[in-house]
Amino acid sequence: MSERLAIVGSGAIACGLASTAAHSGPVLLLARSDESAERARATVVKTLDRLGTGIDPEHVTVVTEIDALAESTFVVEAIIEHHQTKVALLDDLTAVLAPTAIAATTTSSLSVGSLAEASGRPDRFVGLHVFNPVTKMKLVELVFPPAATEDTKSRAAALCEVLDKTAVVVSDIPGFVVNRLLFPYLFSAVMLLEETDMAPADIDTCMKLGAGHPMGPLALLDLVGLDVSKAIGEEIGAPIPARVEQLIAEGALGRKNARGFHTY
Repeated sequence: MSERLAIVGSGAIACGLASTAAHSGPVLLLARSDESAERARATVVKTLDRLGTGIDPEHVTVVTEIDALAESTFVVEAIIEHHQTKVALLDDLTAVLAPTAIAATTTSSLSVGSLAEASGRPDRFVGLHVFNPVTKMKLVELVFPPAATEDTKSRAAALCEVLDKTAVVVSDIPGFVVNRLLFPYLFSAVMLLEETDMAPADIDTCMKLGAGHPMGPLALLDLVGLDVSKAIGEEIGAPIPARVEQLIAEGALGRKNARGFHTY
């Protein structure tokens, strides 16, 4: 890998990216605390072991100080889907990164152009929307702000190729392509559940066996996280079903805490 890659975050997307990038060389992973760092290390070890590729987990160095990213040439933020939180992080990154370094965001619904302007480096910024689980999903939606240079575009595309992903350049609209089309469908499955009182497993089975989908819509909402799904829905203007609101209020956010439409 020609880039010195760093990833900021310790959740599923960040750890998935780090595990994927470890196949191509060393990568830094910035966690916000010692506790988050330990969880991230354990997740990366488990992920690489499950993949059975023989990649040494030591390829991923987990750090907790942002100054450790100073020599990185390409930094991907993969933190909570909240505009101001991302902006605060981008401010911190601008203070330590070289002017030629590229900053990227994994946002699934926020305006890449707005984040690019807030980053202070709109010419060296890109939306790099990967999908969960990152180690398996091939698509990356690439979103370039108007000021992005040709060097930024070519380096972002090259990174996707190194990660063995298929990059598609998409418009900077809420939800981009996949989520813009996907979440109205997912929420319609919740509304059907509310109308019919069918079992979630039965709805999922219908869509898997009848439409050839690899995962049912309610299980997919659980995988994404109901809190994240709500945030995406709000960004794209899709009505949030009452059942989603209810589960979030109960603290049932999906797979990440073992209960959503299904239990895990």
